[in-house]
Amino acid sequence: MPTFDSAIINGTVVTPHGQEQLSILIKDGKIRALLPPDTPFEAREIIDARHHLVIPGAIDIHFHCRAPAYPQRGDFATETRAAAAGGVTTIFEMPISKPCCATGDIFRRRKALGEANAYVNFGLYGAPGLLKRAEVKDMAAEGAIGYKIFMTAAPAGRDDEFEGLCLPYTHEIYQGLQLVAETGLVCAVHAEDNALLEWHTAQLKAANRNDIEAHGESRPPHVEATAIAILHSLNENIGCNLHIAHVSSKHALEVFRRWKQTGSTSTAETCPHYLFFTEEDLRRVGPYAKINPPLRQQVDQDALWGGLADGSLMAVTTDHSPFTVEEKERARTDIWRTPPGAPGVEELVLGMMDAALKGRLSIEKAVSLISTNGARRFGIYPHKGAIIMDADADLVIYDPAQTTTIHPDMLFSQARVSDKLYDGRTFQGRVRRTLVNGRTVFVDGEVVGQPGWGQFVRPDPNQIDKGF
Repeated sequence: MPTFDSAIINGTVVTPHGQEQLSILIKDGKIRALLPPDTPFEAREIIDARHHLVIPGAIDIHFHCRAPAYPQRGDFATETRAAAAGGVTTIFEMPISKPCCATGDIFRRRKALGEANAYVNFGLYGAPGLLKRAEVKDMAAEGAIGYKIFMTAAPAGRDDEFEGLCLPYTHEIYQGLQLVAETGLVCAVHAEDNALLEWHTAQLKAANRNDIEAHGESRPPHVEATAIAILHSLNENIGCNLHIAHVSSKHALEVFRRWKQTGSTSTAETCPHYLFFTEEDLRRVGPYAKINPPLRQQVDQDALWGGLADGSLMAVTTDHSPFTVEEKERARTDIWRTPPGAPGVEELVLGMMDAALKGRLSIEKAVSLISTNGARRFGIYPHKGAIIMDADADLVIYDPAQTTTIHPDMLFSQARVSDKLYDGRTFQGRVRRTLVNGRTVFVDGEVVGQPGWGQFVRPDPNQIDKGF
């Protein structure tokens, strides 16, 4: 009888077939056996998951730590520690950095930095906006998980972080989609129409508006919806694997659905902050809720839950964006000066499992939205995203009977004090243990892993799923 490295016993395991009572046997970082209860085996470590759920580790397909950029905001170590504490075992890091990840050489440096410092697995997006075929191909050869395009201009004063990422003109977007299509990888797009956005912003500034509410008014839903229509129209004859980032509004979702009805294979995500908060929370926590696209109304939130239910939206992901208190507080006198974004990686699993345990969706659906679907879409399934034979042992043991109330002292993100949206919110359930590649990285409130335990994740373009 072979001896396994570890075994998780007595848990209710969420597999592609549903909830099953199984023992999970792990060796060399992979799931090597799934056995009925009471089947004999030998293992060096036994983890008892009695009365707990065992789910695949979450895959956060939209994540920012920005390293190497501003360590006071966060870096690969601090923000992947937070991911581990939240039950996220793989993050896909966006290209915003200093410098922006828009060339093969920069990509290689970021990859080495992640390999040295990450506590969980990580993929890296490239930025194709230099519109240089050689650089786009170089990043693909190095293992880029996909590419990211902003349809908006770079934020004021942050040009170096966004160089090669922002394509505010339609002909540039067309060229960027063409180059990404040649790689066969996914292109995620921040969909807001730059011309409309700049016009609305100019109107508000001309009226001397610099209050908190002005931010949302500068980016009404038609700014997002128009951008989605433009993208799909451009992509009809290109055939890029298009993915719409952080859908926030009913209008945007309705436009996306129309293109899906014509046979488009594009996909779209939303984020927990759009599912759990509205513009009322902007008034509650002020600049800490300044996010792009902005928080919307209750009607938009209801529409997004409907989009998850009918499959229009295939993933829930955080857009985790750490900033310091000092940076966010700039908006107390001028909303235009504070950077957009909020942390959230530690609440992804909690939020979606809370919704499942309270009956808003099934546990199996929640798992697909935070893990399986992202793995399928980006070409890393079946190695990740499911509890099946020979998959990587990226696992979360979740206690459905406990509750978790968010407060800064329990968080691991460098931006924990800026996590005002979730401060005081209580979720049903608790992340008890997180395993990455078969090793326990987080258990009972403590990060026990080490920097460098996370591994670089490389996609297989032939496994990218277009069937959503």
